[in-house]
Amino acid sequence: MWAFKIRPVAIRMTNANHITTEMIPTRLRERGVPVELEMVVCKPSTAGPYPTVIFNHGSTGSGNRPALFRHTRTNPSVTNFFLDRGWMVVYPQRRGRGKSGGLYDEGFRLDRTEYACEPELSLPGLDRAIEDLDEVMVHIKQRRDVDQDRLLIAGASRGGVLAVAYAGSRPDPFMGAINFNGGWLGQLCPTHPEVNRTAFVRGAPFTNRTLWLHGSHDRYYRIAQCRANFDAFRAAGGSGSFHALKGGHGLVEQPELWAEVVAGYLAAIA
Repeated sequence: MWAFKIRPVAIRMTNANHITTEMIPTRLRERGVPVELEMVVCKPSTAGPYPTVIFNHGSTGSGNRPALFRHTRTNPSVTNFFLDRGWMVVYPQRRGRGKSGGLYDEGFRLDRTEYACEPELSLPGLDRAIEDLDEVMVHIKQRRDVDQDRLLIAGASRGGVLAVAYAGSRPDPFMGAINFNGGWLGQLCPTHPEVNRTAFVRGAPFTNRTLWLHGSHDRYYRIAQCRANFDAFRAAGGSGSFHALKGGHGLVEQPELWAEVVAGYLAAIA
């Protein structure tokens, strides 16, 4: 097995919980240069190994503001919810995002001015994101502070559909998958029903129960289309429950709307 050497970047403490930023080496290379990925790790104050959730970030709107690519994405509401329950939270930053190396290339137009609507350009971006997660999981499986029998994958927006698709593509490690307002393309793309349905159906081979949390006022992914994605996922053999909550696209920032549902889900899959 390939051994990773972690390069720590920054360490801080919040309310006795440990939050670190690490750069992990990968097998990925671009233009002959090895690629490192940034990973923010949030640990409870108790001793490990910990049940662990890998939480995946979303896109950057229309993909037309490159400065946003370099923002490291975490979520305080998710962090606090899981830390309070003794879980470790890992936020991987995919290629070209945050401090991660490589090119951010998750389905752009040929001129790279914004995300592409064409399925033949957009969906390969999902494959690229899955490649990045493969590298993250190689690292996760070597960590002694991770309870390997209690792994969960989750995410918001593009990270939500990525979590479901990845669980279906690599089902063995995970006890569950949580999708917050997931979708690969928003409604401004006329192809969004086809692309999102195709992406979600990739998760159908995952035999454990998934949890879908969607804001009924989401302006990117209309709730009717989200239900249609879930129906397609179920028709393809996927297992899960769908919840339409009162939030918008920022639902993940409103734990008062989803904390009880997620707590019940964790108890059920345990």
